[in-house]
Amino acid sequence: MLTFEKITSDDQIRQTAEIANEIWHQHFSSILSTEQIDYMVEKFQSYPSLKNQIDSGYEYYGFFIDGVQVGYFGICEKPDNTLFLSKLYLKKEYRGNSYASKAFEFIKNIGRQNGNTMVWLTVNKYNDSSIAVYKHWGMEIIRDEVTDIGGGFVMDDYVFGLRL
Repeated sequence: MLTFEKITSDDQIRQTAEIANEIWHQHFSSILSTEQIDYMVEKFQSYPSLKNQIDSGYEYYGFFIDGVQVGYFGICEKPDNTLFLSKLYLKKEYRGNSYASKAFEFIKNIGRQNGNTMVWLTVNKYNDSSIAVYKHWGMEIIRDEVTDIGGGFVMDDYVFGLRL
């Protein structure tokens, strides 16, 4: 049975960072160099980074199947009354079971409860499988953007949004 549980303890944050490392190296290897994946995991998905994000207002939830964490997502309310979907990752063997779609419904409900006007996210322009999912969910491209993330790397993304 699928459940979503808020990530709060240090052990949960460490587990989520380990899952992030696994998923990122598996999923992004055809899009990004190993060096950029390592850099981005350390900068955005490591224990210190996730802990800092949680301390500064992000909420993280784990995907749990029968008590085992198989993915996670992170959200953050923004000053413009929107809900930023910062991360949504699921281990490969659990994809294709509508778990991500159920998480997106859960996220939209949080946004509605908060009175947010939109859920939005960024996605690598070459991440075709994720882009197809976001379009299937009714999200639309708002704009594209290139962000310098340091270390000689950039994120070349689309910004997708869905009005609530």
